[in-house]
Amino acid sequence: MTATETLLEAVRDISPIIRKYADAAERERKMSEPVARAMQQAGLYRMWRPKVFDGFELDPVSGFRIIEAVSRIDSAAGWNLQIAAAHDLFASWFGDRAAREIFGRDAIPVGAFNPARKAVPVDGGYRISGRTSFVSGAYHATVFLGFANVHDGDTLRVDSSGMPDTRLIAVPANKVKIVDNWNTMGMRGSGSHDVEVDDVFIPEHWAAPWGPLRNPGSAYTGPLYRLTIWPAIAALVAPALGITRAAIDEALGLIGNKIPAYGSTTLIKQSIVQSQLAQAQAKLGASRAYFFGAFDEAWQAALAGKAITLQMKGKLQLASTHAVLECAQAVDLIHEIAGASGIREDYGFARHFRDIHVITQHGFLNASKFESVGQILLGLEPEWPFFKF
Repeated sequence: MTATETLLEAVRDISPIIRKYADAAERERKMSEPVARAMQQAGLYRMWRPKVFDGFELDPVSGFRIIEAVSRIDSAAGWNLQIAAAHDLFASWFGDRAAREIFGRDAIPVGAFNPARKAVPVDGGYRISGRTSFVSGAYHATVFLGFANVHDGDTLRVDSSGMPDTRLIAVPANKVKIVDNWNTMGMRGSGSHDVEVDDVFIPEHWAAPWGPLRNPGSAYTGPLYRLTIWPAIAALVAPALGITRAAIDEALGLIGNKIPAYGSTTLIKQSIVQSQLAQAQAKLGASRAYFFGAFDEAWQAALAGKAITLQMKGKLQLASTHAVLECAQAVDLIHEIAGASGIREDYGFARHFRDIHVITQHGFLNASKFESVGQILLGLEPEWPFFKF
């Protein structure tokens, strides 16, 4: 059995726990502790961790499939899993000592990158202050990652081009304050609260210069890490795939039995329902195939020792944004099929609808990224800064 098969089997094994606490996550606005513990014990958080750190170091598509499988059961669990797995990939920027300390076997790293915090140099390290929003999985983290701009006292330190001197930092979970303010339309169970740090000391080696990856740590020289941050960005897509699959699954269960109000035949006999269901399935299948195909192409290049090109980054971004927006359209079609059942809490349709439309607003995936990809296709300098990484 391959590592991917082992982890997919682990998802099936813990699915009763994930399913049991899904409603609690939605209600309490954070994933339940038993689910986080089950995923940790099953090794799911270690899927993209280096083998030397007892990780599985899976290829990107295998990781996406695992996140998708969890998200099909519960969006909160899938979202929290992808956040932690994605943040593992930022370990490449740290030195060996920091990587061992921050990303050990039981680590659950999460974080957010905007706005950057303030880092004041002191003897042996930095004093970190600031508040960051949208920190998914905050209540289950062992460490928080993010950006911090170096200040000399109150003066921002800048380089020769006038850009801030930025560090990728890690702060232990027991040194931060979670600001419970995740009150949203959807993805409620993701627990994406603000996190505040007030004059917390971190050692110097826990603050890595931020820029294009030049010299990865010794544990991060394998093909997965040649793709730099792109599997981390694309991991955000996998929950959308799982949510859409769950919505179609539920529709299939409804269509055979429901007779709409004032109607005389079940939905299964209505041509519009048949057509919309097929369209939803096509949107999911086609976008998933393009998304997985783009990352398999990048993976093959990485296996051959090739660096990821700007054109390939553009393709990965395009496939990611396209997949999420197509998934949203598919869920919209399912919501139409469901009719009044789509607004009742007895079913999952309303949650699927809310969750998928929250994902479409994510800054790494939203429709504005089409413009950035179009700039690459036209030979222009793309405005999206992450294409430099």
